Amino acid sequence: MNNDVVKIVLRTLLLIALQVVLFDYVELFGYISVFPYILCILLFPLQSNRYFLLIYAFFLGLCIDIFNNSGGVHAAACVTLAYFRESLIKFAYGFSYEYHLLRLTDKIGKELITYTAIGVLIHHFVLYILEVFNFNFLPEILLRISGSTVFTIVVILIMIALAKPVKR
Repeated sequence: MNNDVVKIVLRTLLLIALQVVLFDYVELFGYISVFPYILCILLFPLQSNRYFLLIYAFFLGLCIDIFNNSGGVHAAACVTLAYFRESLIKFAYGFSYEYHLLRLTDKIGKELITYTAIGVLIHHFVLYILEVFNFNFLPEILLRISGSTVFTIVVILIMIALAKPVKR
């Protein structure tokens, strides 16, 4: 079995387990939630097939939906994020992406923060719009989107920093 496949499977299982067991119970001020499982989509290998990524994102979101009994909103948000992922990478990394010279987690710089922030914002926007599905609650939706986006970005960047090997 390919080493990348093993890493993807282990990362996916670990993040789903963390989301279901730990992060689903973390809520700040009654509005702000964290969804670090989308790191699976953000860190998916660059050279992979786009259609495989869309299918992978659907099943990742479906797993979270099954555990949360949330009716498909996570699956829809994950597929939307996977669809826009290539454009996000081109926007955040620019020239480096065109020649596949980059590894997303090489360093935590402005490119990674931009990529992560926009990706999380897209995911959360779709998630909360579909979850509430009523524009009468627009202020509450915007509060949830903004707060959860910031909280998720911070948690994702901490997870990336902790997962990097220490250089001596």
